[in-house]
Amino acid sequence: MNPIHPQAEQEAVSALLAGRLTDFCHGLRGRGFRIGVKETLDACRIAGRFMATDYPAFRDGLRSLLCASEEQWRAFGPCFDAFWSRGEQSPPSAPAPMLPDMAGDSAEERARQIAGRDGEAEEGDQEGTLTTGASAAQALRLTDLSLLSAADLRQLERLAERLWRRMSLRLARRLRGHYLASRIDLRRTLRRNISRGGELLELVHAGKKRRKPGLVLLLDVSGSMNQYSLFFLRFAHALQQHFRRVHSFLFSTHLVEVSEVLRGGDLSAALELLSHMSLGWGGGTQIGESLQKLNRDYGDSALRGRPYLIVLSDGWDVGETELLSAELQALRRRVSKIIWLNPLLGMEGYEPLTRGMRTALPWLNVFAPAHNLESLLDIERHLVG
Repeated sequence: MNPIHPQAEQEAVSALLAGRLTDFCHGLRGRGFRIGVKETLDACRIAGRFMATDYPAFRDGLRSLLCASEEQWRAFGPCFDAFWSRGEQSPPSAPAPMLPDMAGDSAEERARQIAGRDGEAEEGDQEGTLTTGASAAQALRLTDLSLLSAADLRQLERLAERLWRRMSLRLARRLRGHYLASRIDLRRTLRRNISRGGELLELVHAGKKRRKPGLVLLLDVSGSMNQYSLFFLRFAHALQQHFRRVHSFLFSTHLVEVSEVLRGGDLSAALELLSHMSLGWGGGTQIGESLQKLNRDYGDSALRGRPYLIVLSDGWDVGETELLSAELQALRRRVSKIIWLNPLLGMEGYEPLTRGMRTALPWLNVFAPAHNLESLLDIERHLVG
């Protein structure tokens, strides 16, 4: 067995801790705390400095960072103890996560809980909901997904379905026209239209019509992506409805194709099937191993015809960087573009400093944010030309 490199071991622990802190911040948001990506990353920095050496400082640092009112300050202690130490005076060696009881829940609610989303808001609870109208819709498009309340998220999902449908249809038409041979064969065009009185009702292009490229979507469902995974899954489902050649995959510790599941028009039915599949929701991330499986097992089907490859991930990786680099290099030879969408890139001051993201950057054609609806709609300009 190969020895674990100390840096790789440290990053693996950091990725696990980031997932735990993401879950903790998500639970606080459900109690009304206004916590976004920036606060979550700051919480990771506090944990990295104090958790192992000064546990009270870790707790007090999180309280100071995440509480914005006296009421939140009082509520923080019980929440912290319940999540991290189950009320013990000192932290256990491996704190057990607080998992929701999903028995009897609906299919979509189970998928929301697995993916780290809030369930339905209590009736009458409209706190944090944005005002209606065009300005509210625009505000929703620009708001980071991690900052949305449950009610706002449901409103955004309805808006997104309409906008993604329009984008998909528009993009399909543009790709169809873009990949027609540009030169017209005048002689064959005239001959084809003789029976129509000489009117040029149909143009004949010289040479064979080039096949428009397909799409391959890779969605990270690891713990650090909990705040975004379900919304990105809806994005993949929307694209799957309007393109003939779309292959969709979910990955964390391993890669699973979900194309057939998402191809059906009923999203609730798709979520029902996904909730029963072994997908590694909320686990670690082994991006290199997942890309290796894509190259090895799906190259002849998913990668045929040089598709566009779209990766939705924050780049946290506990695998071998050498394998990640080698597999991305191989993919560059098999696809038209590698487009990496990272939700953290939309945060002011973010830098891709993790090993996985640094390793991936040299092989990417496009590195763009994916923290809100507007950034996902912006993908259209990267898929033509």
